[in-house]
Amino acid sequence: MSALENPHTTTVAAGAQAAPSAPTGILRVVRIVLGKPLAVVAICWLLLVVIAAVGADWLAPYDPLENNFTLEGILQGPSAEHWLGTDENGRDVLSRLLYGARIALAVGFGSVLVAMLIGVPIGLFLGYRGGWSDRVGTRFVDIFDALPGMLVAFAIVAILGRGLPSIMLAIGLIFAMNFARMARAITLAERSKLYVDAAKVGGIRESSILFRQVLPNLAGPLVIQGAILVGAAIIIESALSFLGIGLESSVPSWGGLLGVAAAKQAVQPFLAFPPGLTIILTVLAFNVLGDAVSEALHGEKRKRFKILTPKTQAAAAPAAAAADPDAILEIRHLNVELRGAGEPVPLVRDVSLTLQRGEIVGLLGESGSGKSTTARAVLGLLPPGIGISSGSILLDGHELVGRTEKQLRRFRGTTVAAVFQDPMASLSPVHTVGEQLREPLRAHFKLSKKAARARAIELLDRVGVQNAAARIDDYPHQFSGGMAQRVAIAMALSAGPMLLIADEATSALDVTTQAQVLDLLLDLRDEFGMAILLITHDLGVVAEACDRAAVMYRGEVVEITEDAATLFDAPAHEYTAKLLSARTPRPRRKTVAPPVETVVP
Repeated sequence: MSALENPHTTTVAAGAQAAPSAPTGILRVVRIVLGKPLAVVAICWLLLVVIAAVGADWLAPYDPLENNFTLEGILQGPSAEHWLGTDENGRDVLSRLLYGARIALAVGFGSVLVAMLIGVPIGLFLGYRGGWSDRVGTRFVDIFDALPGMLVAFAIVAILGRGLPSIMLAIGLIFAMNFARMARAITLAERSKLYVDAAKVGGIRESSILFRQVLPNLAGPLVIQGAILVGAAIIIESALSFLGIGLESSVPSWGGLLGVAAAKQAVQPFLAFPPGLTIILTVLAFNVLGDAVSEALHGEKRKRFKILTPKTQAAAAPAAAAADPDAILEIRHLNVELRGAGEPVPLVRDVSLTLQRGEIVGLLGESGSGKSTTARAVLGLLPPGIGISSGSILLDGHELVGRTEKQLRRFRGTTVAAVFQDPMASLSPVHTVGEQLREPLRAHFKLSKKAARARAIELLDRVGVQNAAARIDDYPHQFSGGMAQRVAIAMALSAGPMLLIADEATSALDVTTQAQVLDLLLDLRDEFGMAILLITHDLGVVAEACDRAAVMYRGEVVEITEDAATLFDAPAHEYTAKLLSARTPRPRRKTVAPPVETVVP
């Protein structure tokens, strides 16, 4: 792994070399960038610009400085002799555009290099030293950064004269404080980490720590910021040349061409299109490329999962039998993976589980065993980077795997609903509970506002909220944890689901409230005939409320019992037995307290 991927693995010994696996990280970034269509288009355009700059001597049909002051040669439109026309001196626009690519790239990369050479050391020093040096130095950075950039450029060009070096220095000074701020922020975060302390203990000099230990951690942000600012530098140079205070008019530059086009627009309006489009496309290409590299370096780009549609999922999963008409939920050979830059990491492996209508099944296991991931796969709420690689999920006979977000909304609320662990996190803090209850009622049943409010009061009353008519306009923070969980249950029941997934719904409650919520769930099961998948790590909850139990361990279902009692009387799997043993209270050894010596004065 390269320093770009894990900067903290840099060797701190003096004279240490870069890790040999660095090329692997670079190749990974390249693969991710090339996987983005817009980035590929941007790269292709920039390659054309580079080819034009390098090969201008061979590609340009005319000398860019060759004048033709004849009437037929001045301000001509596109023709066979001059593909993009001619300027006010009869010079070939295409030739000047090709040579202008050299100026654009030289100004872009040169200005960014100047900005890095000035700004990065300042930021490293301020961030590493801290204290009064950082406070005073940061104030100077703020003052310089507050100066209008174009005025700084005007002043430098006025002092040093028009020319490529002065333009690069002017633009570099405009960008230098951006790099100083970025380098300071990263250095402040890095200086307190162990690898810096190890370098200090190793007796490495401060300059070596800054430039050989801390600086590699800036490589990713520097590349991203640099790619974006190259495009900005091209814009500034074009603006200066457009205003006539940049490069000499004889120098072929895109800004100069645009300035001539603006002056001669009434005579030859086409003259503005070649340089204008070239500047726009080049700047956009640098910005798109910078964004793509940013995503690659920060790991935001995930490998996309192959979408399993009801047709293609049959090939990805073992042949499935016909849907059980008595089952509300059938999970068959479900596999869920985390997709990152490397190999996929399996989170749930070959899980199969069935819930009959009106049945309560406890999904038991320790934290990290895959219970919640399985539930979120059923709900279609897996986070980015995690997806179903194979398997089948049948909800009331309908395949859920491969459905879009819009299609899944047909099942959420009406067929399946969920109650999560933290009720305060499940409820919006800025809306009353009445507003949150009315929303699903109006969405699913098209009720009027008055009818939805009346139904919301009924639901609150049904789940045991005292004085529901008065409390419907209260906010979640005005409810206790137990009452807030009852509100969350009411929201889940609002559309009459056939399956309720209770994901650790009682874990955050005290014992008394937990028992009340469990009793409520049992009563609602009997009243509405819905099935409940009760996800928990509490054996007592399984014993009290569940008809059957399934045990998960390290992403796999290791045991499914015919009834809950069997789990406790005759566990079939070694892990289940250990889980029960860990929760079984053991008798204390009787200890005799040592006698207390009494000291008589």
